[in-house]
Amino acid sequence: MGKNETLETRDGFNSKLGFVLACIGSAVGMGNIWLFPYRMATYGGSFLLVYLVFDILIGLSGVIGEMSFGRAARSGPIGAFGTAMASRGEHKRRTGEVIGAIPMLGALMLAIGYSVVVGWIFKYTFGSFTGSVLAPVEPGEFGAAFGQMASAFGNNLWLIIALAVNFAIMNLGIAAGIEKANKVMIPLFYIMFIGLAIYVAFQPGAGAGCKWMFTIRPEAFKDPMMYVYALGQSFFSLSLAGNGTIIYGSYLSDKEDTVSSAVTVAVFDTCAAMLAALVIIPAMATTGAILSESGPGLMFISLPYLFKSMPGGQIVMVVFFVAVLFAGLTSLVNLFEAPIAALQDHMHLSRLKSVAIVGGIGVVVSVCIQGIVSPWMDFVSIYVCPLGAALAGIMFAWVWGKQAVEDAVSVGRKNRIGGWYYPLYKYLFCVLTAAVFILGAVNGGIG
Repeated sequence: MGKNETLETRDGFNSKLGFVLACIGSAVGMGNIWLFPYRMATYGGSFLLVYLVFDILIGLSGVIGEMSFGRAARSGPIGAFGTAMASRGEHKRRTGEVIGAIPMLGALMLAIGYSVVVGWIFKYTFGSFTGSVLAPVEPGEFGAAFGQMASAFGNNLWLIIALAVNFAIMNLGIAAGIEKANKVMIPLFYIMFIGLAIYVAFQPGAGAGCKWMFTIRPEAFKDPMMYVYALGQSFFSLSLAGNGTIIYGSYLSDKEDTVSSAVTVAVFDTCAAMLAALVIIPAMATTGAILSESGPGLMFISLPYLFKSMPGGQIVMVVFFVAVLFAGLTSLVNLFEAPIAALQDHMHLSRLKSVAIVGGIGVVVSVCIQGIVSPWMDFVSIYVCPLGAALAGIMFAWVWGKQAVEDAVSVGRKNRIGGWYYPLYKYLFCVLTAAVFILGAVNGGIG
C-alpha cells in the first residue's frame, strides 16, 4: 500500500488541537497523580528542577521523534519498524515488522494491566457519588476496603464497565471517537484540578505544603536517587514506549508541526503533574500528615481518609475521582490503539472486528490478573516499555538514518529542522532510554 493510498483510506485526527489533546491524554495518567506528588513531597523544589531538565531533553528528542516516525511511516510500530528496515533492503522489511511487534505487544500488556486500575477508579468514582467510599472510619478500614477490591476477581463488574466504555469510544474511530472524547475529557480534567487546587489552597495549613513544594533543598542534589526518579518520572509520564506516540503520530496530517506539538504536550503534562501536587501535598499539610506513600495506596487509601476529614469532603472526592477517571480513560484509549491499529493495518480487519478482538482479549486477561496486577505492571514498565522506546530510537535514527529523520521532523514546519535535532535524538535520547532500562532493572523500577 502506497503512502498516498494510505492517507486517503486511513482514519486520522481532524485538527492539530484534537491530536495534541489526545497526546496530552495519553501522557496524563496515574504517574502524574499518584507518583509525582510523592516525589515532590520527598525532595521539594529540588526534584522539580531536575525533573524539568529531563522533561525538556526527553520532550525535545523522544516525543518529537516518535511522533515524526509514526507520521512518516503512516503506521504503528510494526509498519514503522518495517519501513525503516526496508530502507536498507526490501527483503529486511519483515524483520522490522517482527521487531515492531515487541512494543505493540507491550502496549497491549500495559493496557490490560492499566484496565484493572481504571476499573478501580470507576468503582471509587461511583462510590464517591453514593458516599460509600467515605463509609470507613479508620485508616485500616480504608485499607481493608481497597484490599478486598484489589484482590483476585475482586472488581469484575467495574472492570468490565471500564473496558466497555473504553472500547465504545474506540469503536467510533480516531476522529469521531478518540479525538472527540479527548476534546471533552482533557479540558474538564484541568478545570476540575484547578478548582481543587484553589479550594485546597484556602484550607488552614495548606500554605505550608505549598511552601515545601517549591523549597530548594541543596542537600537533595547529593542524592543520586533523586536524579534516577526524575528521569523515570519524565520518561514514563511522556508516554514513550515505541507504541502510543508513534500510533497517534501516524494519524497526524502533514500540515502540522510535530516540534510545536511535542512541546505543547510536554508543557501540559508537566502542568497536570503540578496540579496534582498542588492538590495532594497542601491537602496533606492541612492535617499535619506526611505524604509517605505513592501509588494505589495514596489514591485509594490515604486520600479518601484525608478527604473524609475535610469540609465538603464528599464533593471534593467526587471532583477528584471524576477528573482522575478522565485521565485514566484517555491513557487507556491510547494504549489499546496500537494493537487495534495493527489488526486494521496488517490483518486488514474492520475497525469493529479489530476492537472486538482486542476487547475480548482485554476483558479475559484483565479479569484474570487482578490479583497479580502489581508484578504484571512492574514487568511491563521496567523491561518492555524502555525496550520499546529504545527499539524505536534505533530504528528511526540508526537504521532509517539522518536524512529520513530530518525529513520527517521537518514536515509541516516553515523552516527545516536544524542540525541540533538528529544528534540529540540519536545519542542523548538513546542513552537516556538505556539508562531507564538499566536503572529500572537494578532498582526494581524507577517510574
